[in-house]
Amino acid sequence: MVALSKTKAKKEIEFLCTECGNTTPKWAGKCPFCGAWSSLKEHVVESVLDGGRASRGLGGPVHKVIPLKEVATEETRRLSTANTEFDRVLGGGLAPGSLVLIGGDPGIGKSTLVLSTLASMTAAGVKTLYVSGEESAVQVKLRSERLNVAGSDMLLLCETSLEKILQQAAEIKPQVLVIDSIQTVYKENLSGTPGCATQLRECTLDLMVFAKNTGCITILIGHVTKDGQIAGPRILEHMVDTVVYFEGDRNHQYRLIRTIKNRFGATDEIGVFEMTSHGLSPVENPSRVFLQENVPPTPGSVVCCTMEGTRAMLFETQALVSQTTFAVPQRVAAGIDPKRLTIILALLEKFGGVIVGASDVFVSIAGGLKVSDTSSDLALALAVASNHLAIPLGRQSIVIGELGLSGEVRSVSLLEQRLKEARRLGMTEAVVPAGGRLPENSSGMKVVQVHTLSEAVNWLMDKCERRVSQSRSHGYDRA
Repeated sequence: MVALSKTKAKKEIEFLCTECGNTTPKWAGKCPFCGAWSSLKEHVVESVLDGGRASRGLGGPVHKVIPLKEVATEETRRLSTANTEFDRVLGGGLAPGSLVLIGGDPGIGKSTLVLSTLASMTAAGVKTLYVSGEESAVQVKLRSERLNVAGSDMLLLCETSLEKILQQAAEIKPQVLVIDSIQTVYKENLSGTPGCATQLRECTLDLMVFAKNTGCITILIGHVTKDGQIAGPRILEHMVDTVVYFEGDRNHQYRLIRTIKNRFGATDEIGVFEMTSHGLSPVENPSRVFLQENVPPTPGSVVCCTMEGTRAMLFETQALVSQTTFAVPQRVAAGIDPKRLTIILALLEKFGGVIVGASDVFVSIAGGLKVSDTSSDLALALAVASNHLAIPLGRQSIVIGELGLSGEVRSVSLLEQRLKEARRLGMTEAVVPAGGRLPENSSGMKVVQVHTLSEAVNWLMDKCERRVSQSRSHGYDRA
């Protein structure tokens, strides 16, 4: 048996890009990271086996096999981040010993959110350690002054060597450890540049073992590639407990954070933040963010509601139909699936009598929100019909429903919660699928139930006729 003090080295072959320095396990004519051609060169990597096992504690005692019913469970006490939106996304707070990965575009607010969160947790008596591998201590200090947290007792370490980081963390014993970013950290006994596949995999594994053995909450900040994925091997997301993504445009005011993986909570919750001069501030009522107030009704604008976890969020669907100047009409969608738009336009022509095949159609979800909920199908169809027929819907009207391929309006989940949120925000009229469960107390809201898309389009046209007749009865018709 080989002693753990001795080490073995296993040679692995990777391909190193001479342009960006990233590595890939397979050769390709084009670098998958920077897009440079003929830049991948063969690179031999020696990985330490026995020494790595000993450093991670993998050579410990063998656990016994026991029945599942005999496993003792204890209630996990989560650690609050003092940020309501961040806690919601994480499932109620940070679980002890969890490994959290935060990804997003450059400049979207990852470091800003983490730094302000650590400052708030430190003020509440939590021992935190912020490890910066990209910025110097002076740069972190300047960022903290912009966020008004320069007087925090949060501990700061500017280091990129993983061995030194874990040594300091073992001595300090923080409750929360942040690595900003994981692509800058490297192991000294491994060859390869920081951020390559081998370094990312091995560093993340050591940090995972450290978090599980000590109970320290570890947060990793990761870079993203051009297609929006976290840079590095896909196994990186499988190793961590929680993966959080930032959404939104860094040039806009609002940001969304969403979990795509969470071993300690739901994966369908989102948090809404507003970027201010003092950092990211949680938005308590996101529905008002995506709705335009004090604006007269315009054709092509319809309010809908989507469920993000346990939260009902109202948003505005906008559509523009115009005469095309091209041989093939354009179909442009922002915030929704373009293929879904194509299906809805076909349903409008076949069952709704709205012919837009020779027109350009542009649709968008206001506020930069991305919606995949099919309950917005009917709202999108009526938005296109409203703009094409020049019939505006009132700002106090909401449309909810999924469309089937035979033109029927299908029921949606949690309709009662959606209507309650709409009524709370002042909506007075709702178009919903027939047969859905309505709130017990729906006073002050007129609910219109429709079976098919044709009924919904007829309701829209009848609404226009009633408005015209009322105008004539009051003497407003000057024709």
